Amino acid sequence: MEKLLDKLNDLWVDAGLKLIYIIVILFVGGKLIKLLTKLIKKGRAFNKLDKSVSSFLLSFLKTILNVILLITVAGIIGIPSTSIITLLGSCGVAIGLALQGGLSNIAGGLIILAFKPFKVGDYIDTHADSGTVKSISIFYTTLITPDNRIVSIPNGNLANSPLINYSKEKDRRLDIAIDVSYDNSIDDVLKCLKAIINKEKRVNKEKDIFVRLTNYKESSIEYTIRVWVDKDDFWNVKFDLLEDIKKEFDKENITIPYNQLDVHIEK
Repeated sequence: MEKLLDKLNDLWVDAGLKLIYIIVILFVGGKLIKLLTKLIKKGRAFNKLDKSVSSFLLSFLKTILNVILLITVAGIIGIPSTSIITLLGSCGVAIGLALQGGLSNIAGGLIILAFKPFKVGDYIDTHADSGTVKSISIFYTTLITPDNRIVSIPNGNLANSPLINYSKEKDRRLDIAIDVSYDNSIDDVLKCLKAIINKEKRVNKEKDIFVRLTNYKESSIEYTIRVWVDKDDFWNVKFDLLEDIKKEFDKENITIPYNQLDVHIEK
């Protein structure tokens, strides 16, 4: 009985030492991974990479290092590396099915990095969410919306779905439709709109400027303005033009009509 108790005591001591060793390895390993990734992140060569590539590589490196750490801990517990490899090989199909979504996200991230439909800093619209790309990690792409919300989108979804990149080209075309009363002269309206555009310095005068009557509506005539502006000036130019149009129309007595319905009653 005493021998049995001694053996049990030895087993408990051995198990306790292994547990402490494992905790220390996990703690120290985690700290080393953080330190290594920080050093890599601060490296000159790493900072020269495109932000999209660097964020993806950093995420991928963290994942690989954590997997190595877990395999090291498994070895300390007493599981032979050959057994681990055999186990992973025999369970390969099951793991592949379980990680199908994750693998598609990794593949999606690689496609994004290779073909570059967008990069970190671009403003994109996925038709479900829109915002500025903050980071491209191994599994997810993170967006910051204009109202400062964080949106995480699986890379697989982005790689296989249509999206709009508003930052890819330097210039964007600005379209504005204005409704004007039938009572106003077409020539006066066109002259006024062209004068407003000519005063706006941020409009690219080297590209085509379109100002034409484009539609007859029930209660108004529609005029359309199409001009090219720098992508960074797009919204400011749009809002400024809308304000200037109203001010100039008031000066020139050009009317923007309300929706109206004429009713004729016969006695």
